[in-house]
Amino acid sequence: MRTALLIFLLIIGNVVFAAPPKTGELLDKLDTELSRKGEYDSQKEQRLKQLKVKLNNARNNPARNFDLCSQVYEEYKSYKYDSAYVYAHKLLQLSGRLNDVGREYTSKVKVGFILLSSGMFKEAFDNLSGIDARMLTDTMRYEYYRLMMRANFDLANYDNDNQYSPQYVEQANKYIDSAIAISTPGSYNNLYLIGYKKLKQGDPKAAEADFLTLLNTKKLTEHQHAIVASTLGNIYLNSKQRSKGIELLVQAVTSDIRSSTKETLAIFWLAEVFYKQGDIKNAYKYIQQAMADADFYGARQRRAQISSILPIIAAEKLKYSEREKTRFLIFIVSLSILAILVIVISVMLFRQLKNLKAKEKIIEETNAELEAINLKLQEDTHIKEEYIGYFFNVISGYILKLEKLKRSVDLKLSQKRYDHIQLIVDNIQIKKEREALFHTFDHVFIKIFPHFVASFNSLFKKEDQIWPKSDEVLSTDLRIFALIRLGINDTETISKILEYSEKTIYVYKMRLKAKSLYPADEFDKRIMDIKAVDNTRSSKKHPENV
Repeated sequence: MRTALLIFLLIIGNVVFAAPPKTGELLDKLDTELSRKGEYDSQKEQRLKQLKVKLNNARNNPARNFDLCSQVYEEYKSYKYDSAYVYAHKLLQLSGRLNDVGREYTSKVKVGFILLSSGMFKEAFDNLSGIDARMLTDTMRYEYYRLMMRANFDLANYDNDNQYSPQYVEQANKYIDSAIAISTPGSYNNLYLIGYKKLKQGDPKAAEADFLTLLNTKKLTEHQHAIVASTLGNIYLNSKQRSKGIELLVQAVTSDIRSSTKETLAIFWLAEVFYKQGDIKNAYKYIQQAMADADFYGARQRRAQISSILPIIAAEKLKYSEREKTRFLIFIVSLSILAILVIVISVMLFRQLKNLKAKEKIIEETNAELEAINLKLQEDTHIKEEYIGYFFNVISGYILKLEKLKRSVDLKLSQKRYDHIQLIVDNIQIKKEREALFHTFDHVFIKIFPHFVASFNSLFKKEDQIWPKSDEVLSTDLRIFALIRLGINDTETISKILEYSEKTIYVYKMRLKAKSLYPADEFDKRIMDIKAVDNTRSSKKHPENV
């Protein structure tokens, strides 16, 4: 009972701590996307390869070279820090060759983004400080304001104090207002920053509505979808809507994988969520992916963030593995005990079943014996009924004859006609009386055993078979074994009935047994196995004495 209870508790524990069905399905899909990560990265590398070929062909055209270099940078900026940084500096060099201040400032914005993404705050601010936003195109001015907003918010979060953080937040709000003002109303850039501003100002409900509008009504790129989904996911997680939050973070991570974005927080946040809710297995799996992305990109800040929690999760993962081993060991031991119990019970049941079958066999054999005895008794009863009736009839006939003979003799004696008495005695024909007796016996026997002759002859070869003559019912040989079938086995008794010597009867028996197809014992058994036919209804009618 204790073992069964332990297994029950283990099963309940697995059910309680298992991920909900919907979350489980989402994570399965995410794992599928993670397995295709190399495929998506190969596609990006292929695009980069094609752009680099075009870039190499445009070496003698600085303006064209600048545009192509910008495209290569865009592919690298969220994929690989080192390469993006190289191409951002190439843009600076090309802008110098073109003597174009606008392109120079554009290049600095791109260098600033890379420096900020890698966690180099001072270098990013130094690079961005000399930029005159008025010299930028509207698109790049938006990027500049947004980058400055992000830099100040990141610094505020990094310092996380009451002295420096507020001034960074104030600066960030100015830049976000500037970015909103210059963005196209209703566009992705416009709606996202409006929602983001509301979120930063402590109104997550209003921000949620803007982000939902973006997700449901706007055609977003994979990268844009990842940004919106991860931001909205955090809103749900903070408002205790765990399942919605996880679903959106999974969507964000999926989009990051498909766009080969390595500079990302979504998978890090997903790992944190699972760690906080005690799902160490998934937390460890996703924090490792986050660290792999950070190492691939070269983001110092991200690596620092992940490094602060990775050892904790790894330690918990080790404890989890040990607990799983312990639980598995308990399960195996419990299963082994149950298996032993099952084997013991099975052996006991097998023995009981064996004993039961043995008893059933004994009962069946006993029933068969009883049935055989019952049939034998019925047969013996039937034979006795037939022959008792027959002998009553014969004896009554002889009594009548004796009575007539007595009266006749008495009469002759009274008349002193002694010669007539001798005549009466001479008229008594013993031979005919015996033949009549045998004739009646044969008919009664065949009536009880109608198949006796055929069954008897089946025990011999054809040439040795004995069939009665046309005027016979049974021959002497057949009559001997007819008496044996009736249970008269004594040779002396048979000899007296048939009026033969014992030696003659013995010779008859031995001669026939020698010709039989079966050994003597088997032959006797087969004679006794010849079945009688139930003629109880007709047995009331007995043959008249002849």
